[in-house]
Amino acid sequence: MHNPPHPGEVIKRQCLEPLGLTITETAAGLGVSRNTLSMLINGRLGISPEMAIRLSKGFGGSPESWLQQQMHYDLWAAQQHAGAIDVHKFKAA
Repeated sequence: MHNPPHPGEVIKRQCLEPLGLTITETAAGLGVSRNTLSMLINGRLGISPEMAIRLSKGFGGSPESWLQQQMHYDLWAAQQHAGAIDVHKFKAA
């Protein structure tokens, strides 16, 4: 897996910009605060299950597809530090 974009970047590039929407307009349409959407767009907040439903209703795609984008990004970010994760490997008796 290589560096996937943060889902907020995808929302900005594929949803807001083509439709000429501002963050304020989009937040109102999605029923969230401007601050919440701004944090998502700027990569400081992830897509929650509720936000995935809102994005699905507002822009299309399934809620699962929105959550999958977030999961791919989160897993990639965690793998960047996988070497520092120290665990004991369990073996069957």
